[in-house]
Amino acid sequence: MTGPSVLTLGEGLGVLRTSGIGSLAQLPDLLVGTGGAESNVAIGLARLGISVTWLGRVGDDGLGRRVTRELRAEGVQVVAPIDTTAPTGLLIKEHPSPGRTFVTYHRAGSAGSRLRPSDLDPVDIGSFSLLHLTGITPALSPSARATVRVAVARAQAAGVPISFDVNHRSTLWPDEDPAPLYREFASASRLVFAGADEAAILASDPVTAPLGLAAEIAKLGPEEVVITLGADGAVAVCGEKATWRDALPVPVVDTVGAGDAFVAGYLAEWLLGGGIDQRLDLAVRTGAAACTHPGDWEGFLFRSQLDVDGDDPVRR
Repeated sequence: MTGPSVLTLGEGLGVLRTSGIGSLAQLPDLLVGTGGAESNVAIGLARLGISVTWLGRVGDDGLGRRVTRELRAEGVQVVAPIDTTAPTGLLIKEHPSPGRTFVTYHRAGSAGSRLRPSDLDPVDIGSFSLLHLTGITPALSPSARATVRVAVARAQAAGVPISFDVNHRSTLWPDEDPAPLYREFASASRLVFAGADEAAILASDPVTAPLGLAAEIAKLGPEEVVITLGADGAVAVCGEKATWRDALPVPVVDTVGAGDAFVAGYLAEWLLGGGIDQRLDLAVRTGAAACTHPGDWEGFLFRSQLDVDGDDPVRR
């Protein structure tokens, strides 16, 4: 595959999800899959025709092998050191009622949390068109945080732009304020993605309006700030220009992974030189499609699906 290329790094997770509506306390079985914010974005980019490499540490176990196998099957290049002394992390999803999802993580001491700077050595960050990061990985452990900082420093030294999705997980910050770290990575990035609540963490002033939040983040240095607003759509601010898009109405099955699909759509169009209108158009479309599927990434759109007439229920 030629053209732009992306490197992303983070924790790949095994995913167990209930097969029906109800609590894990009563339902008799679980479906097995994989997930993780950065690996989800990698799959989204690959399905949209972008060359992408995912780097993450996995355990020497079935879930770790499944994570790497599924990423490779989706066209993602994988750099995955195997940790023989720690398990692959696990995410469990329950659907207590239609359209609602309850997620618990079992990742303390996982292989992914033991990511370290030497794991970056097999990749030449300077050869990529973009480094994509989230706020999850540096929250996992001191070594994972150090790894992200080294990746940022290498990207900056090579002139490789960085995109940063805040992707705040409150359970990863029980005793620490994440704002300084988020601001650090936002300052190093060209593009920043955040939900309204996440953007408020970065803001130095107590503003609540999306444009005000975007302006606060822009003060940190990124050229482009995208605020996602769930059912109210999204706004992208680049310089003095603000562009809004409404969310696409779809039957919501599971919103987990929708933000990652949105980011993948936006970045894919950005990498291919599309304007801000094209970037938002694709992002809201890919994000909406992800909401209609119970898996973390399985419902992400392929580029070949973008021109298919959505009103035709049968494709032959």
